[in-house]
Amino acid sequence: MAATNYLFALAIACLLLVPLPGLSRCDDPRRGRDLAEGCNPSGALRPTTSHSCEDCCKAGQSYPTYVCSPPTSSATRAVMTLNDFEAGGDGGDPSECDGHFHKNTERVVALSTGWYANGSRCNKNIRINANGMSVLAKVVDECDSLHGCDREHAFQPPCRPNVVDASQAVWDALNITGDDVGEYDITWSDA
Repeated sequence: MAATNYLFALAIACLLLVPLPGLSRCDDPRRGRDLAEGCNPSGALRPTTSHSCEDCCKAGQSYPTYVCSPPTSSATRAVMTLNDFEAGGDGGDPSECDGHFHKNTERVVALSTGWYANGSRCNKNIRINANGMSVLAKVVDECDSLHGCDREHAFQPPCRPNVVDASQAVWDALNITGDDVGEYDITWSDA
């Protein structure tokens, strides 16, 4: 309950831009990453049921939602997360851009709602820079920052506003392995 109240207070503080002790703007205390960068929460989801998977939503916990993503540039800062785009994977339903599942050997990504921009980046490449390397990856899906905690979203919380959700092939091409796999600070741009 204390964690839920803290997250709710954090979401309200971010909306009002009220600083909280020990946090820089709107850090996500579960991730330690700055989320604001010009994009504040637009609301919150509070599911009534929990699910058994590790990353699933928990009943009563508040999850911030976002309409926007930080502004893009030639080196947009983001957090790259690992996604399984195959049928039965953690991505949930087929990709929004083409209605298909994708092999994890393909260099494909899903972008947070604001960057997905109603599908305007569908089937276009973005350039991801990390670990001193660069790779092109095709946008095939949205990492939904407005909805979540349901079957369509594999019972996962809404995506943060600054996420490039990438297949294993993207991680491999950037030579990111071991303990670093899961989340990694990157920059990206339209290719």
